[in-house]
Amino acid sequence: MTAFDLSGRCAIITGANTGIGQAIAVGLARAGADIVAVGRSSMAETEGVVRSAGRDCLTVHADLSAGGAAAEVMEKSVALGARPDILVNNAGIIRRADALDFTEADWDDVLDTNLKSVFFLCQSFARSAIAEGRKAKIVNIASLLSFQGGIRVSSYTAAKSGLAGLTRLMANEWAAKGINVNAIAPGYVETNNTEALRADPERSAELLKRIPAGRWAKPDDMVGAAIFLAASASDYVHGTILPVDGGWLAR
Repeated sequence: MTAFDLSGRCAIITGANTGIGQAIAVGLARAGADIVAVGRSSMAETEGVVRSAGRDCLTVHADLSAGGAAAEVMEKSVALGARPDILVNNAGIIRRADALDFTEADWDDVLDTNLKSVFFLCQSFARSAIAEGRKAKIVNIASLLSFQGGIRVSSYTAAKSGLAGLTRLMANEWAAKGINVNAIAPGYVETNNTEALRADPERSAELLKRIPAGRWAKPDDMVGAAIFLAASASDYVHGTILPVDGGWLAR
């Protein structure tokens, strides 16, 4: 077994039906982990690819914006026979409007899904791991807006900034209990959440001009960092926010 081998491990991944979540689910499976795929819509495609990699894939349907849904994910996973020791919090939504026009509904929808649900799923996962005395890894999906302000995404910026802070807080409290809590901060990735930006030729060109790598990221570009933070290779890494951004923050 190498420091990046996930054989015998089990990972819960939220938002696993598409984009970054699907890529990470498949990547962790190819590294040896069984998968619990969590999402609101069908995860048949993810399940098929994971199983073709020779790993088991259970599915849990959940709307993480709903109160109490996050804690139920762990209960449902265990009821299906899973014993998860990796959690990847990827599910998220975005709303775009000028700060002067931003609505309370759009604020609440994003904060409930992108921040509140993440905390309570982490809490439920950590309680289970600590009670059973097993080591575990939590990988949160943060954002460049955990470091910057952005424009026209008030609630998304607040949520991702808050997630960076929560990642550090949970690392401080749980490192001595055998749980590593870290985050990946993706750059501009070709996903559903960035479709509006990519459809705007002027805005897309502005963004691309700043990326030293010269291209938008693919969801697969996040997989290596996810494997690292989920594997024993990162056992002494706690509370870090790892940018995978093509050099955006270095510019």
